Amino acid sequence: MAGFSHLSVMPEEVIRFLDLKSNAVYLDGTLGGGGHAALILENAPDAQLIGIDRDLSALAAAGERLTAYGERFHPVHGDFAGVSGHLSSLGIAALDGFILDLGVSSHQLDTGERGFSFQQDAPLDMRMDTSCGETAADLVNNLTEAELERILIEYGEERWARRIASFIAKERAESPISTTLKLVDVIKGAVPKAKWDERIHPATRTFQALRIAVNHELESLERGMRAALDLLKPGGRGVIISFHSLEDRIVKHIFREYAEGCTCPRQLPVCVCGKQPGVRILTGKPVTATQQEIDGNPRARSAKLRAVEKI
Repeated sequence: MAGFSHLSVMPEEVIRFLDLKSNAVYLDGTLGGGGHAALILENAPDAQLIGIDRDLSALAAAGERLTAYGERFHPVHGDFAGVSGHLSSLGIAALDGFILDLGVSSHQLDTGERGFSFQQDAPLDMRMDTSCGETAADLVNNLTEAELERILIEYGEERWARRIASFIAKERAESPISTTLKLVDVIKGAVPKAKWDERIHPATRTFQALRIAVNHELESLERGMRAALDLLKPGGRGVIISFHSLEDRIVKHIFREYAEGCTCPRQLPVCVCGKQPGVRILTGKPVTATQQEIDGNPRARSAKLRAVEKI
């Protein structure tokens, strides 16, 4: 598993906002190669860390990396959305903090057979957990043209969604679209070359949309966020790093929802709803990576960090 390479984004900021304590219980809900997990275990004496990931290769790599921490590290194969059940099975009732790094790992992008990248020819898979679920090829070849268009608009914010969906439907009528580069060719044919954005590949948004749909990423984020926030002890902190506007929007709205107090109409003389703020927002605006970090890890350029503290 030495080939599992992934630079953890904003490591110093993550440690600072988590405000680590000894003899505490922390969660890394998107374990990846274990970078953030290692930092937490190193900087929080005697702390326990639960690491969840859907990717078995990530769990194996993190397990090797974190061997030195022995029984302080608890790996879990599963979706972060089921965090309550995962923790319950370990006999853990509450958390002192959690971190979510929502980015796709460099390893997943660079491993051709996973099908995440439009730069390499591979089976059109894109599943983070390759042991179950539909692949991107299943969606591309079986969804209706209208459903494909909706996914490309909602999850990819793709302005050429209708043309791409139409071209996909025509191509698959002749033969299935089963590889990444075949899909790339279809997309290139659908998007007029004069309209290609010089800054990003014409297939970028389509591949993002399919990956999100295959892995139910936004639904998992919302369910997992709410569960983790409910599990936080008073004074416990949650830190989330997102990489595109759809994720960041969900994170921002849920944090604001939990931070909101009384929701009674303003005309009422007294509060009757009884709602109290559940968290204190620590980041009025999202924290971004320093230029120095971006120079060493270009992936950090689009990262946005938000954090809260349980009241």
